[in-house]
Amino acid sequence: MIDLRSDTITKPTPAMKEAMMAAPVGDDVFGEDPTINALEQKAADYFGMESAIFCPSGTMTNQIAIRVHTAPHTEVICDEKSHIYLYEGGGIAYNSFASVRLLHGDRGRITAEMIQDNINNPDDVHAPISTLVSLENTMNKGGGCVYDFKEIEKISTLCKEKKLKLHLDGARLFNALVATNDDPKQYGKHFDSISICLSKGLGCPVGSLLLGTKVDIKKARRVRKVLGGGMRQAGFLAAAGIYALDHHINRLADDHDRAKKIANALEDLSFVDSVLPVETNIVIFKLANNGLSVDFVEKLKQHGILAVPFGKHDVRFVTHLDFDDDMLQDLILKLKTI
Repeated sequence: MIDLRSDTITKPTPAMKEAMMAAPVGDDVFGEDPTINALEQKAADYFGMESAIFCPSGTMTNQIAIRVHTAPHTEVICDEKSHIYLYEGGGIAYNSFASVRLLHGDRGRITAEMIQDNINNPDDVHAPISTLVSLENTMNKGGGCVYDFKEIEKISTLCKEKKLKLHLDGARLFNALVATNDDPKQYGKHFDSISICLSKGLGCPVGSLLLGTKVDIKKARRVRKVLGGGMRQAGFLAAAGIYALDHHINRLADDHDRAKKIANALEDLSFVDSVLPVETNIVIFKLANNGLSVDFVEKLKQHGILAVPFGKHDVRFVTHLDFDDDMLQDLILKLKTI
């Protein structure tokens, strides 16, 4: 099977396994796991932020950030395609008792002007208090599209002027950094918190990190405990993260190149109506003649290809560490036979 359902399906490389098994460990809830401590410091330093906390998932790091930055009767401003809204089980309402203001951006990317127009009057008792703005980079539902950093700077300036917190769901932020060559430390200057995922493009088996100020990460540790995210000798997992940060970032360019080649092949096929522009490792295409994605994904499976429906007529492929050039050529040949 050629598995393109997600970049979460990768297995640890032999070298990553070796690093994991050699890791010194301790009890992280007591702050005594040296490998987790090293990973948290390494990630914080990479983005020029003060502190970090290791968690089991990106959903948890996002939800912790929202809980730290909001309170009941407040509102989160984000795009309608945001992962925090669509794919985290209603966690904003369940965990933080906060409202959500959904914006209609360009493939999930919102602008400072749009945010400005949707900040509630804090003196209006009829409306929740606008407290937090959340961006997603890359934007999953937008086909892995990337924010222009100049727009992020504008949004950051607006948030500071309006005393709003700014969070980044950076599940695939490393893909964005490789695509644009932006300085990661610039991100640390403009966001109050950043969530980064280790188990997507970087190929780790488990784990995400929340980055922020020492004060906010101290609060985050309490929230993580409440959510059941406090792990014990989890340094074996953290060692995979350290290895990935050292060895798996630059290779993301290979995933991007293969995704673009898939998109080019799809554009010439009769069953494809259109393909979203490919900037990183996600390919989303719309089926011709109002074809149903559920049926088409089943047909792909019969040809040895795994994908996911991404809307009634849309299908998503995601390239990753375990998808190589031989698989790419095999995939293109198989697609031409459908």
